[in-house]
Amino acid sequence: MSKKKRIPEKYQIWIDARKRYRLSEVHIQMARELGMNPKKFGKIANEKQEPWKAPLPAFIERIYFKRFGRECPVDVKSIEEVLRSKEIKKKSDE
Repeated sequence: MSKKKRIPEKYQIWIDARKRYRLSEVHIQMARELGMNPKKFGKIANEKQEPWKAPLPAFIERIYFKRFGRECPVDVKSIEEVLRSKEIKKKSDE
């Protein structure tokens, strides 16, 4: 009988945001490094009703470049990879 692992809420909201707003792993990592709140993406990603707003991926890229001075993170990891590495570290500490 396989034991299904539950994803912690702090990671699940990023996975849900990635699917809902069709963001790539790179955009999710950039948003996490910027300290953005994925629950607020709906306000930012409203370019269809408010045409002067940039699409969410372009907005994240612009803010990331302003803050860090580079186009994208050096080492890109998906949420699932981050979660897996934390589980491995936790098991090795036990």
